[in-house]
Amino acid sequence: MTATTDGSTGAVTPEATSATTAPTTETPPEAPGTDSAAGRAIQRATDFLLARQDAQGWWKGDLDTNVTMDAEDLLLRQFLGISDKATTDAAALFIRGQQREDGTWATFYGGPGELSTTIEAYVALRLAGDAPDDPHMAKASAWVRERGGIAASRVFTRIWLALFGWWKWDDLPELPPELIYFPKWMPLNIYDFGCWARQTIVPLTVVSAKRPVRPAPFPLDELHTDARNPNPAKPLAPVASWDGAFQRLDKIMHGYQKVALKRLRTSAMNAAARWIIERQENDGCWGGIQPPAVYSVIALHLLGYDLEHPVLKAGLASLDRFAVWREDGARMIEACQSPVWDTCLATIALADAGLPGDHPSLVKAATWMMDEQIDRPGDWSVSKPRLEPGGWAFEFHNDNYPDIDDTAEVVLALRRVRHPDRARLERSIERGVRWNLGMQSKNGAWGAFDVDNTSPFPNRLPFCDFGEVIDPPSADVTGHVVEMLAIEGKSHDPRTRRGIEWLLAEQEANGAWFGRWGVNYVYGTGSVVPALTAAGLPTSHPAIRRAVSWLESVQNDDGGWGEDLRSYRYEDWKGRGTSTASQTAWALLALLAAGERESKAVERGIRFLAETQTEDGTWDEPYFTGTGFPWDFSINYHLYRQVFPLTALGRYVHGEPFTDRADAPVKGS
Repeated sequence: MTATTDGSTGAVTPEATSATTAPTTETPPEAPGTDSAAGRAIQRATDFLLARQDAQGWWKGDLDTNVTMDAEDLLLRQFLGISDKATTDAAALFIRGQQREDGTWATFYGGPGELSTTIEAYVALRLAGDAPDDPHMAKASAWVRERGGIAASRVFTRIWLALFGWWKWDDLPELPPELIYFPKWMPLNIYDFGCWARQTIVPLTVVSAKRPVRPAPFPLDELHTDARNPNPAKPLAPVASWDGAFQRLDKIMHGYQKVALKRLRTSAMNAAARWIIERQENDGCWGGIQPPAVYSVIALHLLGYDLEHPVLKAGLASLDRFAVWREDGARMIEACQSPVWDTCLATIALADAGLPGDHPSLVKAATWMMDEQIDRPGDWSVSKPRLEPGGWAFEFHNDNYPDIDDTAEVVLALRRVRHPDRARLERSIERGVRWNLGMQSKNGAWGAFDVDNTSPFPNRLPFCDFGEVIDPPSADVTGHVVEMLAIEGKSHDPRTRRGIEWLLAEQEANGAWFGRWGVNYVYGTGSVVPALTAAGLPTSHPAIRRAVSWLESVQNDDGGWGEDLRSYRYEDWKGRGTSTASQTAWALLALLAAGERESKAVERGIRFLAETQTEDGTWDEPYFTGTGFPWDFSINYHLYRQVFPLTALGRYVHGEPFTDRADAPVKGS
């Protein structure tokens, strides 16, 4: 636990409770008031969070995704010839522990079995020595066959299998390395893809061109519906359809693969290698996320870089830092690490819960965040060459790809801190605001990493079936930016007004907003309503009232809110799911911003948080409430269950930040 300057623990003192009559045998004890229950929950949650701050000032919770991260890590080691028994056994222990009763693996907690994930997990366990006739393996392979076998899996899964001859390279979609030469005005140039996709696709074009095959340690006939004909021919879609057009384009690219000029192809692969190496971060990773790092290592190795080369050595070391070793000896791979995001959200939570703006923990967090501000151009500069840097990334090291969402939330966090170096704080905030404003898309909204990344073509490619590959503006990111601009006194700036107009136009008919980076409509609504009211929309505005009505209509009987990831695919799941602490908090943040503090819905939601809090001050939340790609890639941020409930409880007790609190930090204070 972090101590304050006077030696105290820094715990927040709950508001005094009203006196109650001592209970007698005839009269049961009076239930605690909602305010006092919220106060006690704040104290416990604050103590928990303060005790987990790193000495440097940051917070970071584990980031759960799915076992494809772990399976592909083992496949990479097998491909490079660097497997070791301890790592393999630890990864297999984790993968086995995630298997469902029906023999499958899901992409999120409580979700249905998913074919590609199950195939990759199965192959990883085969590498670890599990026999195909073991009951858990036989159950998995039978399920895979029932759903079409390997032939029905996603392209990335079949690429991994092709590396060992378990699938034919000729039966995979083509994406040539010559793509690196496409100018930005040309469709399907690499900057048409979202940053996470372009970082992955560039190295994969090299892998696809090289078509390596390592000796397979065993056959995988049991994963085919017919091992003699593993990839039965399928009819093409009509030529006049988008799918049909891109299927035929893929056939043309397959033909080009056979006649590509050797000198041009070699030059393109070398250009791709330079592009990859230029984007390697100081810690050896690429983009701070696991998939681009894995494929970049493979691509460079195929181009002649040995494993002792500084680039590959640093890359492999960075991958090891994605590993989380659990108490039972299992090894889980994080797809990404989220210290900047976790730290700004924790700072907001603690400040809104009543921690003084000059508390040492907040000052230390602000100093660390300012140190993380990015002061050099990145890939975003291709679209905005004259814009000065000033954003923040999500991870420890990712200077090439700062993101708009983190930058908005970091500014909101910094504004809550009374830092001793006020001039530096103001400069940092000013640069962040300027950068975010410069990253506004033409329609008035904001995407996550790029400007106007809305090409319709990348998602049509047969190669790109692994999830979202473009980065169009979203309501949640736009909401956070609008909220930040409003707090910075720019509510009437024409750029802010355009963002507000876009948000109002994007509201669903039922009153909710879609959540791109959190699950789902509860997250989108919880992000937008506080932004709109901060920017001056009255709580009586029809859009706000519709949002309130929708949130009240989807509140669960236990007082909480929950939304299953199936809401990305099925209409009847919108706003429906088991109550979680983080999603309850998002709904409360919207309702509190809408002036509903005294409503029955808010009281029930606050009581849900108070009553489900554990003794150590946190909340149990196995459900995935974060989104990487809607439906296709889901995330459980372990700190969400802490920071968002604390923020909601704090605003319930202390009021909305920057308005009702007498001690609220204000610009220039």
